[in-house]
Amino acid sequence: MVNVIEQILDKLPSDAKIASHSYEGANIVLYTKSASFFKHGGDIIRHLVDEVKKRIDLRADSSLRMNEEAANAFVEKMMPKNAEVTNILLESARSLITIEAKQPGNAIGKGGAILKEIKDKTHWTPIVRRDSVIPSKITQKIRNVLYQDSRARRLFLDKVGKRIYETRRHAGNDMWVRASFLGGARQVGRSCVLIQTPESKILLDCGINVASDKEPYPILTAPEFDIKSLDAVIVSHAHLDHSGFIPYLYKYGYEGPVYCTAPTRDVMSLLQLDCIGVSHAQAKNPPYSSNDVQETVKHTITLEYGVVTDITPDVRLTFYNAGHILGAALVHLHLGEGWHNILYTGDYKCKPTQLLDGAHKSFPRVETLMTEATYGGPNDIMEPRKQCEDKLGTIILDTIKRGGKVLVPVLGVGRAQEVMLVVEELVRKNKLKIPVYIDGMVWDITAIHNMYPGFLNSDVRRRIFHEGQDPFLSPAFKQVGSAKERQAVLDGGPCVILATSGMLVGGPSVTYLSELAQSKKNSLVFVSYQGEGSLGAKIQRGEKRFMVETNVGNKNVELAMDVNTIAGLSGHSDKNELISYVHLMKPTPRRIITMHGEKSKCLNIASTLHKTFNVETSAPRMLDADRLR
Repeated sequence: MVNVIEQILDKLPSDAKIASHSYEGANIVLYTKSASFFKHGGDIIRHLVDEVKKRIDLRADSSLRMNEEAANAFVEKMMPKNAEVTNILLESARSLITIEAKQPGNAIGKGGAILKEIKDKTHWTPIVRRDSVIPSKITQKIRNVLYQDSRARRLFLDKVGKRIYETRRHAGNDMWVRASFLGGARQVGRSCVLIQTPESKILLDCGINVASDKEPYPILTAPEFDIKSLDAVIVSHAHLDHSGFIPYLYKYGYEGPVYCTAPTRDVMSLLQLDCIGVSHAQAKNPPYSSNDVQETVKHTITLEYGVVTDITPDVRLTFYNAGHILGAALVHLHLGEGWHNILYTGDYKCKPTQLLDGAHKSFPRVETLMTEATYGGPNDIMEPRKQCEDKLGTIILDTIKRGGKVLVPVLGVGRAQEVMLVVEELVRKNKLKIPVYIDGMVWDITAIHNMYPGFLNSDVRRRIFHEGQDPFLSPAFKQVGSAKERQAVLDGGPCVILATSGMLVGGPSVTYLSELAQSKKNSLVFVSYQGEGSLGAKIQRGEKRFMVETNVGNKNVELAMDVNTIAGLSGHSDKNELISYVHLMKPTPRRIITMHGEKSKCLNIASTLHKTFNVETSAPRMLDADRLR
């Protein structure tokens, strides 16, 4: 195997003065001692990138750089006040300065002039990242974890790169690929698929079934799973049924990378920390600690949509928009030199919503499609989106007229922000003049939406960038964070309450339910999937009496409030959308595997897709291992 760094070094001019080099995952970083080459060597590096087809960064060696204190002071001096800089973070081991600003365009300067001057004068490489205009201390702490030990981060990324470019475990030419279903097969929850080739072992998602105490975790005791030989974990999106068990891997010795989008990294960390808190509140032992969540963050490698990246010697990864929640990705795996291509959908929404564009449909190649089947049943046909939004508005207005409160249990990411946009429109049009209370992790996760407007649809993105129009900053939204504030909401007048968890399996939504359930004036509105075994699913089936756990002990509840389900606000595709997606996607896959759905729904949509497209389909069971080629 040709050493790619030696190949690059051989092509550089003698005056480049490369002092050292390292990998940053699939990227290659060269550190130069030449101030002239650092300033003017960009064209040479770009030519090399085109030739070797690898991403190459040129940075200054420590001997060239301005010292940290002086560099920090220089950046502070260069930043205009209207950039609203919130943080300046220096990574000495990687020669990087990260500038976090609420107005990143002003920090960059016209044509990048400010960053160019910082680079030329300090010989550090500046990076500007958007910070949220919505304050969130916990989100800031999560992001800061990445900068706590710059040297350790550099060593980790270099180790990943050496595995990709310099370490092969398999010398033969025989190729095969096998998928083992360790979670999420014929069920919703604990999604986890092990992809194996002769060279690589990769996990697609590693989640928790939050609605089940009986089978909450993936089956990592399967004989083919060996944490010591695991090369990579790929996270499709942040919901706990896809990401909630990843810190457990680090607790028990995994040291490799987690690939996801940047918003997925931030959101899943919040949800994992919240999972620990909910476990403690329910007197349960969480499967991991906050230290394990920190290790997960330290080992993440984030990717943009559409960027092709080597992750092992024989696997390339590309993320595409999934349309499900902020940062959710369709996972495209290119095996070998085009030998086989897999598209793993995670959860996806085909049609556009108020928050996101619909799922991406065009790919270079796809032989095997692994699709969710959450709403794959014969009767899983959702009402049109606009009709569902109008229905939610009607329920809210009718409840307010009778002096009641509206409780909407929401998943912290996705449905919460969708509902916020629907409600904000009612407020903006003066149809709604009551407070909307936001409780649980929703506020912090909404702050993350504000950090990454590039992942949202063009309308929301435009409004965020225009002062005074950001929908998430509507004065109608009121944050709730304490028991005292919660009680004030309950004691107050008509209002809308958005609270986690969306399935009523712990969190403030259960507290509100226990107090509001007895009054016919109030309304309960389900807008997201209710997992089997959850309290939400039991109420949907018609249960009127149940026991809930509250902060002051167990409480018997008798349900009298109005109960509504609006399935069409889901971030999942219904049966017709699933069929339409296969019809519209290019190219048409040769084989389709259905998962992430109840048994009957996985089997039903597999049968329908087989009859419709005349392709091989299957709905594997837990612990099935399928050879894909």
